[in-house]
Amino acid sequence: MRAMVLQEFGSALVPVEQEVPQAGAGEVLVRVEASGVNPLDTKIRAGRAAHARTELPAVLGLDLAGVVEEVGAGVTGFAPGDEVYGLTGGVGDLQGSLAEFAAVDARLLARKPHSIGMREAAALPLVVITAWEGLIDRADVQPGDKVLVHGGAGGIGHVAVQLARARGAEVFATGSGASLDVIRGLGATPIDYTVGDVEAYVAEHTGGEGFDVVFDTVGGATLDASFAAVRTYTGHVVSALGWGSHSLAPLSFRGATYSGVFTLLPMLTGKGREHHGEILAAVSELVDRGLLRPRLDEKVYPLAEVAAAHAAVESGARQGKVVVSVRG
Repeated sequence: MRAMVLQEFGSALVPVEQEVPQAGAGEVLVRVEASGVNPLDTKIRAGRAAHARTELPAVLGLDLAGVVEEVGAGVTGFAPGDEVYGLTGGVGDLQGSLAEFAAVDARLLARKPHSIGMREAAALPLVVITAWEGLIDRADVQPGDKVLVHGGAGGIGHVAVQLARARGAEVFATGSGASLDVIRGLGATPIDYTVGDVEAYVAEHTGGEGFDVVFDTVGGATLDASFAAVRTYTGHVVSALGWGSHSLAPLSFRGATYSGVFTLLPMLTGKGREHHGEILAAVSELVDRGLLRPRLDEKVYPLAEVAAAHAAVESGARQGKVVVSVRG
């Protein structure tokens, strides 16, 4: 099979001919059709993602969508011919999705939504699992909650907005410039973070009470702003990028709570992988009900043009999620 391999951090991925892997016990061999490209993929390649431990040489690529070729011993939920998707590799010792085939832990997979294609499906796993773990597993968003998503037009943010709305929440999201129209189009109330301050938009949209849930997808100063925007006592702040050092005083003075999300943990430790599959199965139902759709960059990148796909993600010159078409 063809695979794109990283030989050393900071270098380009190079094409390599490899043997097709075998599906071991508990694994599924997937014929990869599409591989989603995340900012994290580019950071791993550059050697700037210590939290995403990767053993070189490595086939990168976190997200995949494809077709089951064979199932290993003990696998009961899948059969050859099933269309599947998942967050399955590219970290630790797990082969990534920038290859024509991948043998992956069946617990990390779910059947692809029927109503979307392979490229759209490959755009979802990392971002939608992160959004689900934050909004549902940690914050338990309920109908009528006022939810603020920081970075509402971004990769995680745009699915978080849709997921919160599907839960019946009233959703607000920060952005600037053209992203405000994207946020509005997703059904959320846009907040231009370049105009006014946290106190101003908390006063305008919550009467000064604060948001029930604040989901930070940006990190840094935005996480600090989240602590100042949450509701007293019952509010919950969740961050997918809580990697820095922050003062908890604003949060503590509100008696509110905080949770972090580290989506890669089941892949790195082997613990809790079945929950990723459960999340994706539930997401497939939402997609097929028309409640959630990924924003996809229209440009099609074949496997040989992975470098261009990574460059597009790094430059920000894209209108949605970048996806590599591994076949065709």
